[in-house]
Amino acid sequence: MSESPACWLCGRALGHRVEWHHPVPKSKGGRDMVPVHPICHRAIHAHLGNAELARAYGDAAALRAHPELARFLAWVATKPPDFHAPTYKKR
Repeated sequence: MSESPACWLCGRALGHRVEWHHPVPKSKGGRDMVPVHPICHRAIHAHLGNAELARAYGDAAALRAHPELARFLAWVATKPPDFHAPTYKKR
């Protein structure tokens, strides 16, 4: 039995729903896509715009170091793969 692929952002096993994220936004020339949980994908875009993603957050380590995303990742770490909750944009 093979192990489930992991989310590019949080590292947890992926569930039934998988979304694809462009680490460098497509609008900024990015072509690569990585699998993420829907909640992780929404968290990324709730805290960072495409210009910020392209400029400084094109890899998972940089995203994990972002203060708001680090707090989110600590919270979501114990949740099951298909966990869903509303994601709120920064104010």
